[in-house]
Amino acid sequence: MIKLVYCIAKRGDVSAEEFYRYWLQEHGPLVKSVAHDIGACHYVQSHTVLPQHNTLMQAGRGLQPPFDGITEVWWQSVEDFERGSATPAGQAAAARLQDDESTFIDFSRSHVFMTEEHEIFRFT
Repeated sequence: MIKLVYCIAKRGDVSAEEFYRYWLQEHGPLVKSVAHDIGACHYVQSHTVLPQHNTLMQAGRGLQPPFDGITEVWWQSVEDFERGSATPAGQAAAARLQDDESTFIDFSRSHVFMTEEHEIFRFT
């Protein structure tokens, strides 16, 4: 499997409350509605929490402020990702997602990249 990791910073003109509400209740269902078109098989949003602990970790390590959250999108294979990116439906879906993201995400402060997971351990 391959995974897109999107480290997200909210737009400055969007409140934190509205950012998290919109991302979860509006954008999430939009992603689900186009998942087949882009060939994706799994989607997760991770919303940043515990600001007081984040501040302590930042100060102790000299780190940058945290992102407002992370989105992860999985594909079964590189071929599935490329297939979803190459079809007219996949391209239209990607454009629709980007247009929607522009309403609540600050692209200039966000990062996106493709990864391949290497699980080290999983305790259950």
